[in-house]
Amino acid sequence: MAKAGTTTSARPRPPGGGEPALARSRADLEGLLHSLPLEHNQTRAVVMTMGALHAGHSELIRAARARADQLIVTIFVNPLQFGPREDLSRYPRTLDADLETCAREGADIIFAPAIVHEAPPAVRVCAGPLGDLLEGASRPGHFDGVLTIVATLLHLTRPQLAFFGKKDAQQLVLVRRMVRDLAFPTEVVGVSTVRAPDGLALSSRNSYLTTHQHQAALALSRALAVGVSVADEGADVVLEAAGNVLASEPGIDVDYLTLASPDDLTPVRTGQALLLVAARVGTTRLIDNIELTLPEEAG
Repeated sequence: MAKAGTTTSARPRPPGGGEPALARSRADLEGLLHSLPLEHNQTRAVVMTMGALHAGHSELIRAARARADQLIVTIFVNPLQFGPREDLSRYPRTLDADLETCAREGADIIFAPAIVHEAPPAVRVCAGPLGDLLEGASRPGHFDGVLTIVATLLHLTRPQLAFFGKKDAQQLVLVRRMVRDLAFPTEVVGVSTVRAPDGLALSSRNSYLTTHQHQAALALSRALAVGVSVADEGADVVLEAAGNVLASEPGIDVDYLTLASPDDLTPVRTGQALLLVAARVGTTRLIDNIELTLPEEAG
């Protein structure tokens, strides 16, 4: 793997085409961006991760690689988004394997700093009312921490395109709102959820699950699939059918199961909707969602 500050060709790197340049500090990154300037009409994309990369991250990187002339992948476990009783200290850190994944998928630059801010930032991005819904209700301040680091990384990487997974639906909605409201010159692109063959949405936190808990966690994706299968019967039937699946699995502690607008997460009963679920399996919190279309209600 390239050492910090190593320069590479300014041409886009095809998947498997060689080693990316590695930046371990903000100064390293700035030096690389100076030495690898974009030419006229070229685009830079960023994929932001917390490491422990899996096939879902690979899909994000491939989607970005397909649209960008230059691709940056960030690897940083963001302390600002973890609550006092959450899993910051045990969050999986697999940097060597992550660097190999980024190289294989065609990243040009990897930004993997030990820290992003020299001290906890006194000024932070506020997620507003949307940040208090759903995940925010269970994790106060979580999205303020997410948006603060996303905003910082957008400033540091200066991309035209930023790719985020649709599994983290509320995060995607909030990043899009922040980019729009604060006039970032960046297009936010959502990439479909990647699932294991058994249906479980891929997540770095899946590594916490025991074999028994993994089997219990499959109830989340089954519930979503059942909800989609009865979508033509209306919102109440969707929520009841999905809820029954979750209730039948004793290893699941459901936080929420709801239908919401894909645009602003407000409750919906007709038209395009997200069916969202969050639950704890053992001590591991998992989220998932699926898109569906609800019929017009009889008037």
